[in-house]
Amino acid sequence: MLLPLLGAAPSEAGPTAPLQEAFASAAAAYDVPQSVLLGVSYLQSRWDEHGGAASVSGGYGPMHLTDARAALASAPHHSEGTEDPRGDSARPPLHPAAPISEDTELPVRLETLTKAAELTGLSAEELRTDPAANVAGGAALLAAAQEELGEPPSDDPARWYGAVARFSGADDSATAAAYADDVFDVIRTGEERLTDAGQRISLAARPDLAPETGQLARAGLRGAAAAGTECPATVSCEWIPAPYEEFDEGDYGNHDKGQRPASQSIEYIVVHDTEGAWEGVLDMVQDPTYVSWQYSLRSTDGHIAQHVKAKDVAWHAGNWFVNAKSIGLEHEGFLASPDAWYTEAMYRSSARLVKYLAKKYDIPLDRQHILGHDTVPGTTTATVPGMHTDPGPYWDWRHYFSLLGRPFGPTARPGSGVVTILPHYATNRPEFTGCASAGTPCAVHGSSAVRLYTGPGEEYPLVKDIGLRPGGGDSTTGVNDIGSRVSTGQQYAVAERRGDWTAIWYLGQKAWFKNTKQAPTAVPAKGLVITPKEGLDSAPVYGRAYPEASAYPAGVPVQAVSPLSYKLPKGQRYVVGDKLPGQYYYAVTFATDAHRVVTGEDLYYQIQYGHRVAFVRAADVTVSSVR
Repeated sequence: MLLPLLGAAPSEAGPTAPLQEAFASAAAAYDVPQSVLLGVSYLQSRWDEHGGAASVSGGYGPMHLTDARAALASAPHHSEGTEDPRGDSARPPLHPAAPISEDTELPVRLETLTKAAELTGLSAEELRTDPAANVAGGAALLAAAQEELGEPPSDDPARWYGAVARFSGADDSATAAAYADDVFDVIRTGEERLTDAGQRISLAARPDLAPETGQLARAGLRGAAAAGTECPATVSCEWIPAPYEEFDEGDYGNHDKGQRPASQSIEYIVVHDTEGAWEGVLDMVQDPTYVSWQYSLRSTDGHIAQHVKAKDVAWHAGNWFVNAKSIGLEHEGFLASPDAWYTEAMYRSSARLVKYLAKKYDIPLDRQHILGHDTVPGTTTATVPGMHTDPGPYWDWRHYFSLLGRPFGPTARPGSGVVTILPHYATNRPEFTGCASAGTPCAVHGSSAVRLYTGPGEEYPLVKDIGLRPGGGDSTTGVNDIGSRVSTGQQYAVAERRGDWTAIWYLGQKAWFKNTKQAPTAVPAKGLVITPKEGLDSAPVYGRAYPEASAYPAGVPVQAVSPLSYKLPKGQRYVVGDKLPGQYYYAVTFATDAHRVVTGEDLYYQIQYGHRVAFVRAADVTVSSVR
């Protein structure tokens, strides 16, 4: 007998949603418990349909049936040539151009839709575009996995652990187990949500469910490859090292050896997307002439590969100060493909890794320390226009921070002088262009981004960014143009309120966004803010917090403390993210004996200045508290 679902029967709330009925029908047709089918689907797509669009790994529909040949593209974002990933002006810039090779043979996990078509007799087009067909395809795959394990069909979800593990597509037992554990955790806790198609889907909680985990031993998967990794036990990790090699007359790559956190603290975790598919990205990070990051995360099942130890400095963020104090995470994905959605499995795996790293290195879980690559500042005026913009406006920061256990919400009374940007992701759908080609509208999609205007209305021009456009050009709605937008979780000081519109201080100017009571895009917050000291017309803004000249020992070249083209005018306030000393990591040779960490007496405040963070000298500003 099939397990009942909360809300599965008609009630006062209305008739059963078609997708809920599809789960019931597919479960009955293939002898798969509804709870298992719903749990697997939730971990893949959170039951969303995505209008038939493919995920970042070529998966379609609520069950994330993969057809990668029909979906995937490759354009590694570290190969764009506009940003030096090292970001250290003491060395020649690095502009790698390593194309991802096209695999002639795809792994099984990227072709599950083909197998589902064989099992169901449904066409590939139906499985991609019809949610009910997609669910049936997923049920057929689970039933086939159960049969391959030698297990009979069963109404007891506990007896489907092995089949769920195999459904993940993972070829190692650790990844498959982590995936199955997540699915059964969803079943134990239960879930209910309104999908992107406006359907309310429910899964009843089964808190006492104890799956038969011993089935995994018969799944025919290779053993775990976690030796040498720095990962929590709750994720699957393998060690695929980035090479530290010397080549071409003393040049070397693709990272620097270090002794963090003993030599310098780790302050940041930087979230990237790969702009390429998993296998090709792994090829690149193993190239000594390319660049590096600490971890890569796979979309289909949340599997993690570590490449650089946390003690060492990877070349990933385009800003040497940030690189020297950060850990970089590359997520399989595409910034300019709004419908190429990220799976729940990857979001959850990433959140577990970040929580583990944050606890280990005492990194605050907020948007001032969990940075997107798009919020890392340029180091000098010349580098600002070329800085990268991933993971972009379609990364769901609201959901991500809920998974981190630090959900965003109001922390002050209405009318506070500080706000946290917090639109509802699914219904917040700003217009973007340039995803497929310049000027072409992107697909309409939920977003973490909120647009900024020069006045209280959409008829006003967008605010300008003189760093991105030194000549004074206008901001655009381009998907890579961050000059006139803020993002979920970022905090700003309020400059003015007028009706349904709120103005914040942003890039040295007032910037307005729509913020109605019915559909708020920000909530009141408290925190520290800075403003120029009395007597100063403005304070300089920096992209890196480097020490004063007198701090450098003999043998270490003094690095310029270079202000950006931006200013912090008197009377304006900006939210403080941290206070830290000026610091520079000198590491320009393959041999590490000359490497030095230089720490100065000058202190800096990290602030949310525009879309990106920035730094100001503590000596130039006054700090106050806003509640």
